[in-house]
Amino acid sequence: MEVTVPVVAGAASTVTFVASTLPMLVKAGRTRDLGSYSFGNIGLANAGNAVHSIYVFSLPPGPVWVLHSFYVLSTALMLVWYLRYERFGMDPRKGEPTTSNWKPPNSPDRSGRAVAIDSRTSGRSSEARCASALAHSSTTNTVSGCSSFTPTS
Repeated sequence: MEVTVPVVAGAASTVTFVASTLPMLVKAGRTRDLGSYSFGNIGLANAGNAVHSIYVFSLPPGPVWVLHSFYVLSTALMLVWYLRYERFGMDPRKGEPTTSNWKPPNSPDRSGRAVAIDSRTSGRSSEARCASALAHSSTTNTVSGCSSFTPTS
């Protein structure tokens, strides 16, 4: 492959686009919180990448192949993570439901929905989390993980 201005520009833009996407992937993989992503958007991105692959891989090898391959892999990974953590609500490291879709039994709030405490994603102390959850709960000590907490007035 001859090094020309377009090839250098393609390589530079590939590095830029990859660098802009990596923080999203790292955060999604680390937190497993994909609730802010749309299943429709992730699904359409994967479908678009599949169709666009026909065009991209008909071109001579170059930076666009690298960039498109990265997009194909990253959107596929986001789809797998979305299905695993948001649609099916399972945390494979712990073998338990994730808190974004799971609500503990017997802990209703005012609306009848369950209240969940997730110490993995909150920077607040357990006392602050329990006090906040109990303040929004219609009955005392019905919040999962807060049974030993006594609120102070």
